Amino acid sequence: MTPDTTHTEAIRIVGRFEAGRELPEAMRADVRMLGALLGQVLRESGGDDLFDDVERLRQATIEAYTDESSEAFDRATRIAEEFSVQRADEVARAFTAYFHLVNLAEEHQRVRVLRERPEPSTGTGSESRTDTVAGAYAQLIAEVGEEEARRRLSGLRFHPVFTAHPTEARRRAVSSSIRRLAELLSAHDEATPGGAEAHRARRRMLEEVDTLWRTAPLRAQKPEPTDEVRTVMSVFDETLFTTVPHVYRRIDDVLRGEESGSSAPIVPAFVRIGTWVGGDRDGNPFVTAAVTREAASIAADHVLRGLERALERIGRTLTLDAEGTPPSAEATRLWESLQAAHPEVAGEVAKRSPGEPHRRILLLLAHRVDATRRGDEGGYTDPEQLLADLRVVQSSLDAAGAHRHAFGGVQHLIWQVETYGFHLAELEVRQHSQVHAKALAELGARPDGSGDGGTVSAQTEEVLAVFRTIREIQRAYGPRAAGRYVVSFTQSAQDLANVHALAAHACGGDLPVLDVVPLFETFADLQAAPGILAEIVEHPAFAARLAATGRRLEVMLGYSDSSKDVGPVAANLALYEAQAKIAAWAQREGIELTLFHGRGGALGRGGGPANSAILAQPPHSVDGRFKLTEQGEVIFARYGEPAIAMRHIDQVTAATLLASSPGVEQRNSAAAARFAEVASTMDRASRERFFALVKAPGFAPWFATVTPMEEIGLLALGSRPARRGLSVESLEDLRAIPWVFAWTQARINLAGWFGLGSALEAVGDEQLLRTAYQEWPLLRTMVDNVAMSLAKTDPRIARRYLELGDRDDLAALVLEEMELTRSWVIRLTGGERLLENKPILQRAVAMRSPYVDALSLLQLRALRGLRDADAAAPEGSSAALEGPAPDPDLQRLLLLSVSGVAAGLQNTG
Repeated sequence: MTPDTTHTEAIRIVGRFEAGRELPEAMRADVRMLGALLGQVLRESGGDDLFDDVERLRQATIEAYTDESSEAFDRATRIAEEFSVQRADEVARAFTAYFHLVNLAEEHQRVRVLRERPEPSTGTGSESRTDTVAGAYAQLIAEVGEEEARRRLSGLRFHPVFTAHPTEARRRAVSSSIRRLAELLSAHDEATPGGAEAHRARRRMLEEVDTLWRTAPLRAQKPEPTDEVRTVMSVFDETLFTTVPHVYRRIDDVLRGEESGSSAPIVPAFVRIGTWVGGDRDGNPFVTAAVTREAASIAADHVLRGLERALERIGRTLTLDAEGTPPSAEATRLWESLQAAHPEVAGEVAKRSPGEPHRRILLLLAHRVDATRRGDEGGYTDPEQLLADLRVVQSSLDAAGAHRHAFGGVQHLIWQVETYGFHLAELEVRQHSQVHAKALAELGARPDGSGDGGTVSAQTEEVLAVFRTIREIQRAYGPRAAGRYVVSFTQSAQDLANVHALAAHACGGDLPVLDVVPLFETFADLQAAPGILAEIVEHPAFAARLAATGRRLEVMLGYSDSSKDVGPVAANLALYEAQAKIAAWAQREGIELTLFHGRGGALGRGGGPANSAILAQPPHSVDGRFKLTEQGEVIFARYGEPAIAMRHIDQVTAATLLASSPGVEQRNSAAAARFAEVASTMDRASRERFFALVKAPGFAPWFATVTPMEEIGLLALGSRPARRGLSVESLEDLRAIPWVFAWTQARINLAGWFGLGSALEAVGDEQLLRTAYQEWPLLRTMVDNVAMSLAKTDPRIARRYLELGDRDDLAALVLEEMELTRSWVIRLTGGERLLENKPILQRAVAMRSPYVDALSLLQLRALRGLRDADAAAPEGSSAALEGPAPDPDLQRLLLLSVSGVAAGLQNTG
C-alpha cells in the first residue's frame, strides 16, 4: 500500500467524527495529519490487521456514542471482548498514542490562537477585558482610584506550589517525545506548504510518532523522590525561568505603553514558585532529610546555572563605550572590588571588553555566580548581594542616559533574581501532626523543647534531622529557600506549637527561620480553624514571627479530604464559610492573611478553572495574594508551554488583583447573604445523600471492587504510597488521590458531583436556583465544574463497572444521583445537553469521549477478568485469603488502559 493510500485511509480514522464538531480548520488539519502518521506507523509496525482492528473498535464506539441504543453499545463491547489479550494490549496503546497526539494538537491550537491574538496595548480596548492584569488594573482604577490601585499592584502575589502527588500517568520519555513533536508541528506551520521544509518536518514527525508508539507507555518502577525533583526542574528550565520575566514585561508594556523599558517598571516581581517535591513527607517514608537537602541543592544548581547564562548573554550584548556611556562612581568602585577579588578573570574580561565598563561588570558577575554554584571562594552569600550589584549597574546606565539598557535586559535579570533568588523554588516541608506528637512523646520533651529523652526511634531521629536540614538550606541559599513547615491534619493549637518544640529540641538555640502553616483538611477541622488560629497567635514563637514579618500569616485549606469527608457540595460550602470566618478574624487582628489552597487537578480535589474560583471567594480572603498547589498533569498543562504559561499566569493574576475590588467583594458578600438559606438546604441534603452512600455497610470494599482502585496502586506513578494502611476497610484508609482517580477511571467521576442533584432537588424552586446560578458566583462555579465532570462520565459504561460489585442498592443510588444531577445542571445552565454554554469545552470533551469509551471497554474487559479470578478462588484457601496471583497479561492491559483513559480525560487526579 502506498503512503498516499495509507494517508487517505488514516484520515478516515480521525475525520468522520471530528468534522462535525466545528473544529478550527487549522486544528482539524493537525489532527488529521497526526492521525495519518499514527495510522502509517500502525500499519508498518503491526500490519493491516492491527490497523483494521483499531478501526473496527473506533467505528463501533463512535456509533455507540452517537446512537444511544443498547445494540450499538453492545456491538462495541463485543469487539473489545473478542480481541486476544495481546491484541487488546496493542489496541489500547494505539488509542493512548492517539490521545497524546490529539492533546498535542489542541495545545498547539491554543498556542496558535494566543500568538495570533493582537498584542494588548493601551488604547485598543484591552482594558475592558478583566481576564488580563491590564484589564483588572483598569477596573481597579475605576473603582478605587489610581493611587490605591498602584498600591494594590505593588503588593500583588501569585504563588503556585508544585507537588509530587502522582496523577501524571505518562512517562517522562513519552512527555519528551510529545514535546519534540510540538516543535516539529511549529516548524511545519512555518514552512511553505508542499515545500522541502514542510516535507522534512512531516518526515521527522513520522519518525517521532514511531518513537512514541515504540516507547513503553508504563514505567518499569516507581520514581524516587529525586527523580520527581528532576522532572519538575524540567518545567523551570524549559519554560518558567525565562517566561515569568516576560509576563512582567508584557504587563508593564500594556500599562505604560512606550514608557515601558525606558524607566523603572511599575510591575513588581509578583510570582513566587513553591515546591513540595522532596519536602512533602506526609505519608511518604521515602522523603528523608537527605532527600530534602538534595532537592534544594538540585534546584539551586539549576537557577544558578540559569542566572550565569543570563548574565553572560546580556553582558555580551552590553557593548556600550565608556565615552558615550560613562560608568558611575559606584559602578567603578564595584568593578574595582570585583577586579581585586577575581584578578585573573577580570584581566581576561578587560582584554575582551576594552572601554566597555558595564559589559565588564556583568561578565564578572556571571563568574561570581558560577563561583557561588561551585562553592568556591568569592561567591555570593545571598541573592540580595547580587541584586545590589545589578542595581548599581542599572543606576549607572540610567544616569549615563542608556535608559533602555538599564530597564530592558538588566531589569529582566533583576526580575529573575527577585523571583527565584538562589533557590529557584521555595521548598516547603509537610508532615502529619500525629508524627510530631509521637516524636515529642518519645523525647519526653516539654513545650519549651527541653526534656530528658533517651533512645528514640529512627522516625523521631528523622523528624529532628529535618529541622537541621532546613537550617543548612537557609544558610546555603537564604531564608526564602526553605522555612515554611505545613502541618497536615491540624486539629489544635498544640499541633502547631509542637513544631517549634521539636525545632528547639533539634537545633537548640540555633534555630532556623520557621513559618509554621496549619493545614485544615476535614470538615470538623475547617469549622474549628478560627478558634485554633486565635489561640496559636498567642504562642511566643508564633507571636515573635508575626512581629518579624509585619503580622503575616499563612493558612492552608485542604479540598480533597474535606470532599471525601462530607461530599463535594458540603465541602465547597464549608470551605467558603471557613475562608470567610478566617478572613474576618484576620481583619480584626490586623493580620496580613494568605490562604493557601490545596487544590488538585481533578474537580473532586478542588480543581477546575482557578480564575473563576478566585473571583467567587469571600471578602478579604484574597486581598491580592493567591497561593495554590499544582500537581501531576496540571503542572505540564499549565506551565509546560511558554505561551500557555504566560496566559495562565496573566488570567490567574488578573483574578487575584480583581477579587478584592469593592465591586467583586460586595457582589460575593451580598450573594452569600441572599442565598444563605439555599446554601443551608443544599448542605444538609447533599450531606445526607453522600452519607447514605459512603456510610452504607460494606461501602469501602464495594468501592474497591467496582473501580480499579487497588490496581491503580500498582502503577509506577509516584514515590508516595497510595493508601495509609495495608488494605481499604474504610474511607479513612484511602488517600484522596486514588479516591478521585478510581472514580474517574470508572467513568463515574463521583467525587466531583455526587450530592449536587439532591441538594438542588431539596431547594426545588427552579426560578430561585436559576437566579442563584446567575448571581451567586460560588454556586455558578460549582455547577459549571460539575457540568464538566458529568460531561466526562458515561452512564452505560458506569453501569458496567457498578455491576462488578454485588450491591444493586449502592449501584442504583449512584446512577439515580447521576441522572438527577445531570438533569438539574442542564436546567440551570440552559440548552439540551451539558456544556452548551461552553461550546469550546463541549467540543473538546465530545472529540475525545468515543475514544475514551474504547479504552474503558478494554479496561472493563481486563477488570472483569481479574475480578472473576478473585471470585473463583475456593473459600478458605490461601488464594481467597491473600488474593490469587493476578494474570499478568490482564493486569498489564488494565494498567495500559488506565494510562490511556488518564490521557483522554486529562484532569484525572
